[in-house]
Amino acid sequence: MEGLFFDSWDTPVYRPPSEARSFILRVTRGCAHNRCTYCNMYRGVRFERLADEAVLRQIALAERYGKYGVRRVFLADGDAFVLDTDRLLAILAELRRRFPHLERVASYAAPRDILRKSPEEMERLRGAGLTLLYYGMESGDTETLAAVRKGVTGEESVAAGQRVIAAGMQLSIMTILGLAGQEGSRRHALATARALSAIRPTMWSALSLMLYRGSELKAQFERGEFHPLSPAGLMEELALLVEHVELPETERCLFRSNHVSNYIPLAATLPMEKERLLADIGRCWDYLASLRHWDVYNHDDTKF
Repeated sequence: MEGLFFDSWDTPVYRPPSEARSFILRVTRGCAHNRCTYCNMYRGVRFERLADEAVLRQIALAERYGKYGVRRVFLADGDAFVLDTDRLLAILAELRRRFPHLERVASYAAPRDILRKSPEEMERLRGAGLTLLYYGMESGDTETLAAVRKGVTGEESVAAGQRVIAAGMQLSIMTILGLAGQEGSRRHALATARALSAIRPTMWSALSLMLYRGSELKAQFERGEFHPLSPAGLMEELALLVEHVELPETERCLFRSNHVSNYIPLAATLPMEKERLLADIGRCWDYLASLRHWDVYNHDDTKF
């Protein structure tokens, strides 16, 4: 069935593309961190944990309209994993009780929220049905993470990813090409490759930096303090990153770069298709290097 969403708030809800057919259950509003310089998703939105009554109202409506059709649930907003473990467990139990064909529950998860939960708590959540986390690592490089105010070091970002995998959960990691600008591109790529190699995520999505209205990084660029990569430069960074990701032959990591921020969509299963992916990236570079004009904001129509 098509995705269900019941919302009476006037602020947007974001979800991964793969959750389009899920029941989007809002359990928090906004982002508890909300300090990353590249992001404007929740600027001006006061973070709050929704009351039990508000959560139960949405679940009751979904049961009314799709009791036997709900197979997947995505916990929104951008920081649902910030909820206490007992609260999450209670929500998961209610979802299992209401939807007999429920297959999985997923959520965004920030690194600090993951590290605040013990390995035992992570295993309990996985056992209760929260089996997939989407983690915006963005970079494995401490200097880059500090510059964009992510709130963790490179080592902590790796530890967070490893905790998810150790709990038996699926892990979808997002990284951002171009996040360190021209000067930090190589450092960012190599450190991120080392982080991905250490974590061994289930899925890896490479997004490209977009300079959003209201973000501090956009303001830094317009003051001449940040120098973004060209489209071909983004491909060079991706090639360096992919080349240095080392996964055991027994692993299977689904790679995608099909986000709206990417100039060209790419897909592969790593490590088995690594050489083919590098060849595809090379062909993309040939095309992008021929461009003489491009939108430095990466086709962001909010720049005005």
